[in-house]
Amino acid sequence: MHYIVFDLEFNQGYKSKEDVKPISNPKCPFEIIQIGALKLDENLNEVSSLDIFIKPELYTELNPLVEKLTGIKIETLNNSKPFKEVYNTLSNFITPDDILVVWGVCDVKELFRNILYHNLDLSLISNKYINIQSYASKYLKCTKGVNIGLSKAIHRLEIPIKDEFHNAFNDAYYTAEIFKKLYNNNIKTQLYSFNKRPSTNNTKKQAIDINELIKQFEKMFNREMTKEEESIIKLAYFMGKTNQFQVKTK
Repeated sequence: MHYIVFDLEFNQGYKSKEDVKPISNPKCPFEIIQIGALKLDENLNEVSSLDIFIKPELYTELNPLVEKLTGIKIETLNNSKPFKEVYNTLSNFITPDDILVVWGVCDVKELFRNILYHNLDLSLISNKYINIQSYASKYLKCTKGVNIGLSKAIHRLEIPIKDEFHNAFNDAYYTAEIFKKLYNNNIKTQLYSFNKRPSTNNTKKQAIDINELIKQFEKMFNREMTKEEESIIKLAYFMGKTNQFQVKTK
């Protein structure tokens, strides 16, 4: 058994001036473009590492926000291997016996979603995980329900900053440093179960998970959302559901 501390960077569809609406596939709204991971033994010593860029196949243009946040260039991605080829390397790096360590559950969710989108074998890797962000938020006495951002946690825990954030490998390294600092016997492993979307014939109403929505924004911006920003995000979602801003398309 090893601890696999990993982080992902995503690309997603966006609305250009020529597009009537954003280009997004609900089966895979966030396409993985970089995987960074460190493998730790039971004594939390680093055994090996992984840093892979991935050629996008779903969203072949780099979202300007993603490019700005990560510094990743589309030329780098286009010279990399697609996810299906990378998955062989990944499944050799992560075994079903390992424990994933992540900064926020969304990385586990989107990893599994990308695997399923490409019709790959999900059973090859572990679904056991530890969300160290949750433990860090409690340790640093954040307001209940608030998840601290990675960079702020690094500063407050006085962990030296070596490289820029918003790089999957760098963020995995910082997550590993926090994991080492906070590790104790009270940290529990959880099991992640990825449920596929129900068929369109299912008439049961679906509700948005507002907390997960906020967490995704926090993941993208690598910081906590303020109460005002949370209110704006929630309001924008519910106003969109009213359909009052829909326009006719040609």
